[in-house]
Amino acid sequence: MKVLGFLLAGLAALSMAGCATRGPAVDSPMLSDPEALAAAQAAQATRAAWLASQPDWSFAGRVAVNANGKGGSGRIDWQQTGTAYQVALSAPVTRQSWRLGGDLQTRAARLDGLEGGSREGLDADRLLREATGWDIPVASMVHWARGVADPSAAVEGTEYAADGRVRSLTQQGWRVDYLDWFPAEGTQPVMPRRMEARRQGATVKVAVDQWQLAPQ
Repeated sequence: MKVLGFLLAGLAALSMAGCATRGPAVDSPMLSDPEALAAAQAAQATRAAWLASQPDWSFAGRVAVNANGKGGSGRIDWQQTGTAYQVALSAPVTRQSWRLGGDLQTRAARLDGLEGGSREGLDADRLLREATGWDIPVASMVHWARGVADPSAAVEGTEYAADGRVRSLTQQGWRVDYLDWFPAEGTQPVMPRRMEARRQGATVKVAVDQWQLAPQ
């Protein structure tokens, strides 16, 4: 059974606490005042620089994916060490799981937990699509999950909410909406609690339960 199959079979009743049901609308008003917008952009640049200085981080939460009407949901644990990542997704009901490991620099990726054995390739996005049917921009999600743009791609648009936080960003045909944020803790900046990445035929929703950044 493919990963997509066991997620559909085992996670139909899983509650995502809004992650799987919330639509793409962003309720907060968009910031338009030039002076306030400039201040928000400066604050975001400072925030992005701080995050770039912290190459090791992790988060645990829930994910829901839909690709052309098919999808699933489950627990997600993302561990980032420099350019290397390990992404684990588990289905508690069926007690099955898979793990995607790779490196942004070499582009090498390996997907474990598949029926028939592991698969490897030089394109994590393609590896996931072929094995699961899911459309997830893995390299960009490294940045989007933290509420910053992917520096390797042009930014097609960025919106800020009235409170100065990023409301949405658009890159590579994807629109990423930030629906909720954790409050800042100590010297650490605010971090996304809920986000949705969408493009035609594909949606990735993430609800983060806990972030682990640099020691405070």
